[in-house]
Amino acid sequence: MLHRSDIIAFVATANAGRAKSFYADTLGLSLVNEGPFALEFDANGTALRIAIVESVSPAQHTVLGWRVGDIDSVIDSLASNSVTFERIDGMEQDARGVWESPGGAKVAWFKDPDGNTLSLTEEE
Repeated sequence: MLHRSDIIAFVATANAGRAKSFYADTLGLSLVNEGPFALEFDANGTALRIAIVESVSPAQHTVLGWRVGDIDSVIDSLASNSVTFERIDGMEQDARGVWESPGGAKVAWFKDPDGNTLSLTEEE
């Protein structure tokens, strides 16, 4: 039934101004709509709604990720915008925080200002 429908991704924020700056200025997404309940960005054709809530309890896992062609160049770009990449206990990561999956994909994690875990994946 939904196989021909577009997906909408959701993430929560307790500080709309800070989230707006991060997703627009740091990540480079285009703001499509700004309202009292959510910010909506265009994430390469996918709607990303940042729900404005009173408080955020970040999940202990990745909630949103991007498939990228060259993870190293994206890490460089984000790091130049003060994004810090996470170290995950029990995962063997290189000096930049990149983990190579058994299938060969490279993955790196970072957090948004509300502590939501986001990721980058370069597939083999």
